[in-house]
Amino acid sequence: MKNNNIDCPVTFYALQWDTNYFGINCAKAILHKPLTLFDWDELKDKFKAYQFISIENRNSEPNNAQLIAKHTSAFLADVNIQFTKKIEGSYKWPEQIEIHNMLERNDQIIDVADFQFSKFIEDPELAKRGGTQVYHQWLINSFGKPDKYFALSKTANGQVNGFLLHSYLKNSCVIELIAVARNDAKSGIGTSLFRAIEYAAYERGCDEIRVGTQVRNIGAINFYHKVGCIQVACHQIYHLWKL
Repeated sequence: MKNNNIDCPVTFYALQWDTNYFGINCAKAILHKPLTLFDWDELKDKFKAYQFISIENRNSEPNNAQLIAKHTSAFLADVNIQFTKKIEGSYKWPEQIEIHNMLERNDQIIDVADFQFSKFIEDPELAKRGGTQVYHQWLINSFGKPDKYFALSKTANGQVNGFLLHSYLKNSCVIELIAVARNDAKSGIGTSLFRAIEYAAYERGCDEIRVGTQVRNIGAINFYHKVGCIQVACHQIYHLWKL
């Protein structure tokens, strides 16, 4: 059962969407603080019911990294860098950007979604089970949803050349996916998309924008620094397979 109390050392829960998509029993463990041996033994016992477990070691805690390496065959699949930007003051709306809620399926958006860095691709076991299409499916599942918002950039003839999928959690605006068409890279579209959601989040009364990316995605890391985000966390992601 999922436990959202971060005062607990571990949050553990089944990944139902992943289980259905990949065709194997999947779960996730989030390690919030250094585990005792008792905590670790309890967690390992929960692993037995699953074929794949994603283990998120918050803040790359060395003690937990040693436990994972010593007692499992899990490998480091990703290092997730978390950014935030405080929302303060007023913002100018970029004229070429639109924001849509409950957006109907748009294949132009799916075509723009070309992500080179993903644990779903870089883990060969996930890749051969359809990992290359996870982000496309993420987008498809977001169309028509009341809690999903798309910021869109379009060319003069109405072709989508960039998007930013985002949602709201309490007083935060959370960036889920952002992409710009390859031919329009480094044209300022990404910055315009970010500025648009800054405006929208400010109007909504949000305190911050939150986003995460992979440590290997240097372009994304540089982009978030450029638009004024600061790095606030660095989480190791291990994959444990029990096939």
